[in-house]
Amino acid sequence: MATIKDIAQIVGVSCTTVSNVINGKSGRVSAETIAKINDTIKELGYVPNMSARSLVSNNSKVIGIINHLIVNKQENFMEDPFHSAFIGAIEATLRENGYYLMLRTVETSDDLQTFLRNWNVDGLFFTGIFKDSFYEELTKLSIPIVLIDSYVSHRNMCNVGLEDYKGGYLATKHLLEHGHRNIAFVSPMIKENGVLYQRLLGYKQALQEFHIPIRSEMILQAGMDVTSCLRTGAKIAARNDITALFATADIMAAGLIAGLRQAGKRVPEDISIIGFDDLSISRITDPPLTTIHQDANEKGRQAAYFMLDRLENRTLKQREIILPVHLVERNSVLTI
Repeated sequence: MATIKDIAQIVGVSCTTVSNVINGKSGRVSAETIAKINDTIKELGYVPNMSARSLVSNNSKVIGIINHLIVNKQENFMEDPFHSAFIGAIEATLRENGYYLMLRTVETSDDLQTFLRNWNVDGLFFTGIFKDSFYEELTKLSIPIVLIDSYVSHRNMCNVGLEDYKGGYLATKHLLEHGHRNIAFVSPMIKENGVLYQRLLGYKQALQEFHIPIRSEMILQAGMDVTSCLRTGAKIAARNDITALFATADIMAAGLIAGLRQAGKRVPEDISIIGFDDLSISRITDPPLTTIHQDANEKGRQAAYFMLDRLENRTLKQREIILPVHLVERNSVLTI
């Protein structure tokens, strides 16, 4: 395996000069020498040793993304296409800027500390953080932190969020405007001051504006895995008091449609349904899903831009970005 020393000997320069060119610090090196070094790197197939560079510079070029959204150990959060989309956008943006992304699920602050002791990461992304003991541990970290979909704030953290309240309101209002009065809210576990809680508040606001009483039996919490969605769909089909559903994720809405159909219910003829996210799956469900659009790719890019600004010590004009939502109407809602 070729080394910096091999390149230096062939070109006839010092190891320091080769290292400076590799790391983009070539201001005092002639164009001719830079060209020779780069040509020799290609000829020898030299690949930088990232671990060694990390030890020397104390910068690993590795950014961690920590999943702390654990519902149960049987669920794989990457099965949700939304997570795949925004994490893919983060990875692509970091890769374009010379950084690497590491994905890790942690349950406790002890797990996080173990991770940080074993990996020299330059920064961390976190999804779904709440104001609890885990969050308190985050406030003690000195590396850049970017939150995604969190309703907490701290002077050392940035956040990329969404108009969750508005999304819940628009979805419910759309169903109300189509004549529905018995509308169920179907969601994974709801935590106060989280994304799903905000969507629930939007749901309640729309009902109140139409003078519809808020009934606890219309607020349903279930897992997002296929088995849970099929089971929940069957339970809803067995009830006679629901004409429409607002599911807080497209992947859940798709599962509910399948569960309703298996139980003999038609969508939208018997039960209308609206989702949230506007992922590609919403265009291929049967029927195509009316949903609340959010740009998962833009969310990932904005999170990565925040991280790059922090890593490069650039002045931040803002520490929070709230991305917009809008309704996309397809064929899963019927006027009654």
